[in-house]
Amino acid sequence: MSDREPHFVQSLERGLAVIRAFDTHHPQLTLSEVARICDLTRAAARRFLLTLTDLGYVRTDGRMFSLTPRVLELGYSYLSSISLPEVAQPHLETLVADIHESSSVSVLDGDDVLYVARVPTRRIMTVAINVGTRFPAYATSMGRILLAHLPEPEIAAFLARVNLLPLTDRTLTTPESLRTELNRIRDQGWAIVDQELEEGLRSLAAPVHDRTGTVVAAVNISVHASRTPVDDMRERLLPCLLATTAAIEADLRNTR
Repeated sequence: MSDREPHFVQSLERGLAVIRAFDTHHPQLTLSEVARICDLTRAAARRFLLTLTDLGYVRTDGRMFSLTPRVLELGYSYLSSISLPEVAQPHLETLVADIHESSSVSVLDGDDVLYVARVPTRRIMTVAINVGTRFPAYATSMGRILLAHLPEPEIAAFLARVNLLPLTDRTLTTPESLRTELNRIRDQGWAIVDQELEEGLRSLAAPVHDRTGTVVAAVNISVHASRTPVDDMRERLLPCLLATTAAIEADLRNTR
């Protein structure tokens, strides 16, 4: 076509069109059907189909053609090149649009949680939270999720060295009380921290597992205590949060 750029490779466009010709309604196609759908001559359609067969992307019984699982590599190449924050961000956006509360993803960095993705709705803390913000892990819901899933020797080492400062009058400040809470969190699979990091702030968090089952991050929902009771967090927000972490995990299974 005259409006194509000089670099445009029409044969590549046509080869991709042949792959896209197969869909839910057309899992198998004849040579003639591919030619018609892609507006190709039979000879051209045959060359593309046989080339894709040689490359392992298409199979044929001599008459019908269909895609092979190898075509998934084309999408996997994209997914494997993106990072946890990029995987998580659209899921956070969907969650926040549904519940109208802020949500974030953090990883454990030393004794702190490090924010790596965030979608805010309104500011409910005295400090602004952005990607790169750090908070002490012991006083945050995401931090407790991440601590609870560490190997036992690492938990013991953390509790032996950490200075449990009373950030509010609700903060757990003894290793014994924090260990008890971490055990409970590990058993139930989620955490609520009620105004231990800052007065008026409640937070709910759940883990994100990678393809090996290792907890690599945590996702939270933050609410203002005056608007959202703890019971409401458990009954209304927890199912939404768990659905979000499951969706993130599903995408992570397709990444490196």
